[in-house]
Amino acid sequence: MQTKSYRFSSATVNYYFDADFSRLEKMIGKEHAVLITDEHIFQAHKKKLKGWNCISLKPGEEYKIQATVDSIIEQLIEFKADRSTWVVGIGGGVVTDITGYVAAVYMRGIKCGFVPTSILAMVDASIGGKNGIDVGIYKNLVGTIRQPQFLLYDYSLLKSLPKQEWVNGFAEIIKHSCIKDLSLFKELEKNKLTHYQKNKPALAKLIRRNAEIKSTVVQADEFEKGERRLLNFGHTLGHAIENMYELSHGQAISIGMTAACQISEKLAGFKDSERVIKVLDQYGLPTLANFDKQKAFEVLKMDKKREQKDMNYVLLEKIGKGVVRSIPMTELEEIINEI
Repeated sequence: MQTKSYRFSSATVNYYFDADFSRLEKMIGKEHAVLITDEHIFQAHKKKLKGWNCISLKPGEEYKIQATVDSIIEQLIEFKADRSTWVVGIGGGVVTDITGYVAAVYMRGIKCGFVPTSILAMVDASIGGKNGIDVGIYKNLVGTIRQPQFLLYDYSLLKSLPKQEWVNGFAEIIKHSCIKDLSLFKELEKNKLTHYQKNKPALAKLIRRNAEIKSTVVQADEFEKGERRLLNFGHTLGHAIENMYELSHGQAISIGMTAACQISEKLAGFKDSERVIKVLDQYGLPTLANFDKQKAFEVLKMDKKREQKDMNYVLLEKIGKGVVRSIPMTELEEIINEI
């Protein structure tokens, strides 16, 4: 096991890489904890979860809503959870998002930690303290920024992960390489998904590298005033179409990254769109899609990155160097209609 700590404004988060799930009991104790997971994870890992207080959610983005939060809070009351209780999210991005949000609002804040069980959660969703829920087709419109106390990485939990969820997570890995790490991008160019699925040391190194990229960016700009906005590469348009068409997060972000590359050509002189598209394709991600551009733009108007008449859009100057540009909404509408 390898440990690393990151200090944020209000908390230090301990990362336990290459750990075992059994460590969780030593860290927090069963009698003081409620685990929040989903039905798929619960069924796949029944032995590991035996003896814990568990809340099991219906799986899927469509349940990342206020009604689910209300249901969890009612169950926490039944468990007699108080301010000394831990809640621990065990699952993918939907579970960690909801768990963090519940922990922030229940009794005005209780301790929480995450055991991510998907690639997406390990490299992105569980890191950085952003927690929230969807409202209709609007992604993560309601939520908080509040750090967990710990992240526990048990790579054996990935064994039950379907292939599509591996693909889903690699969208965020490719995103990190595009905005911050050319050498990582070159490594991804040389390999395929199966390389990481079959090679545990390579996978462990990849996950830790991506967790550190995201954590370092968040540490520099926890409340998204500048640098952290880079992590939204592909997400502005991606989020707009994700719930419109019930795409997976990775699929939507991949299409969003392709569009962002095309916008980068127009506005930032970017010359490597074909390389990015090739890598996305190499890892089984879609790059082009027909979508209702007008409807997508209407959804995009409610994006949290919009500031009055301008949108803070993440572009690439070159692979490994993302930049944030403020684009007038009228100009952005024209560009999206053209791509």
